[in-house]
Amino acid sequence: MKNTIEKNLLEVKQKIEPYNPNIIAVTKYFDYHAIIDAYSVGIRDFGENRVLDAIAKISQLDEEIRKNSRFHLIGHLQKNKVKKAVGNFDLIQSVDTLELAYEINDQAAKIGIVQDVLVQINNAKEPQKSGFYPEDIFRDFGEIIKLKNLRVKGVMNMAPLIDDREQILNLFKDVVRIKTELEKKFSYPLEEISMGMSGDYDLAAQAGATMIRLGKKLFQDN
Repeated sequence: MKNTIEKNLLEVKQKIEPYNPNIIAVTKYFDYHAIIDAYSVGIRDFGENRVLDAIAKISQLDEEIRKNSRFHLIGHLQKNKVKKAVGNFDLIQSVDTLELAYEINDQAAKIGIVQDVLVQINNAKEPQKSGFYPEDIFRDFGEIIKLKNLRVKGVMNMAPLIDDREQILNLFKDVVRIKTELEKKFSYPLEEISMGMSGDYDLAAQAGATMIRLGKKLFQDN
């Protein structure tokens, strides 16, 4: 698998020049050996969808990899899994409600840490997907950033599964606009914009993503 990752990584990097967003290897469909192989070719950020699966994989890695990697929770986080997630992920990317932000803050306070998070923006307003609609994030963001044991590092987005690449690009640009307006309105700096997956990562990079999330694009022969 190492050779496949190396080849795919080179292809991806060529495609996202000169934007150069950080690449998060999404390992939800693969075991911990995939993390080891990706680490060996220079990847240091890993994304998982399920809390317990991720913790089990991370526990099987040697100390060097654990210490020098960043682990991201990118899937929907249920409130009953928050206690397990807090402190086990460097970044929880999928804060999609004010209630979830409160719960993460409470659990982080209990163990004396500040948990880094991203707020998930659903600007396409897809009812089947999680995330704040634009009007809701502008309503709730002021409350979220008051929470002492939670630090909002930026925004996250998942584009619709459609073929219209121009529409996807415009939605990504809109996420960047929302991020900029949040910074301005609340005088609160946001460093990260996580958007783009295997099918649209090049558009996300072009629009201004600081992180792209790649699974099969990295790990499988394309």
